[in-house]
Amino acid sequence: IIYYMYKVEKVLPFDHSDSSKSVQVERMFDQIAAGYDTMNHTMSLNMDKCWRTRGIKALADIKPQRILDVATGTGDLAIEAYMRLRPASIVGIDISEQMMNVGRTKVERLGLSDSILFDRQNCCDLSFADDSFDAVMAAFGVRNFEDLDKGLCEMLRVLRRGGRLMILELSTPEYFPARQGYRIYSKLIPRLGKIFTKSRQAYDYLPKSISAFPQNRQMTEIMTKNGFKNVSYKKLSWGTCSMYIGNK
Repeated sequence: IIYYMYKVEKVLPFDHSDSSKSVQVERMFDQIAAGYDTMNHTMSLNMDKCWRTRGIKALADIKPQRILDVATGTGDLAIEAYMRLRPASIVGIDISEQMMNVGRTKVERLGLSDSILFDRQNCCDLSFADDSFDAVMAAFGVRNFEDLDKGLCEMLRVLRRGGRLMILELSTPEYFPARQGYRIYSKLIPRLGKIFTKSRQAYDYLPKSISAFPQNRQMTEIMTKNGFKNVSYKKLSWGTCSMYIGNK
């Protein structure tokens, strides 16, 4: 596989920093972890919950027993997946320990600590053996990968043959009036970020990373290039979110 430098990989949370993208993303999420859930739900008008449900339903027919949740953050996708799919186990990985600490508290409160585990790992260099999981999923974190090709290759490697990858990612609407509405809204995002998480910088990064991320057909081509089969995408909520599915 020829690795390629994508535009989104050059978008950094802290432009003035010499640190790598993964180090900067970790620092950013550690900073905003406490207010992240409130900001997320407010910013998406609670649509993020519907998107996660749609994504999880796309895995239901393969009845996955072992699931990997990449860029798990505060664990919302992992929790929802457990409630709907009842797998034997879910492992949520992330580079931000502070985000996962919020997730651990939620999981403990629900009495699911034996079923949902959290582990600090970089998605571009997973510690799991080949063919370890029936399904891999990632919600709103793939655009933060330091190396998109490597991250996709690693997710493919740990999937068993016949397993499935499901990615949810924010996207830029293409058509009127959603496109115009999104443009106006994206200018408000940094201000909202400052209110809820005290970090305007993190939410300056958000709209920049969304617009730089390869979307829809382009993303399916990248997934196919990295070894996934039967790759498809679906636009959700007027194109503000996209769901990508690929099999091994």
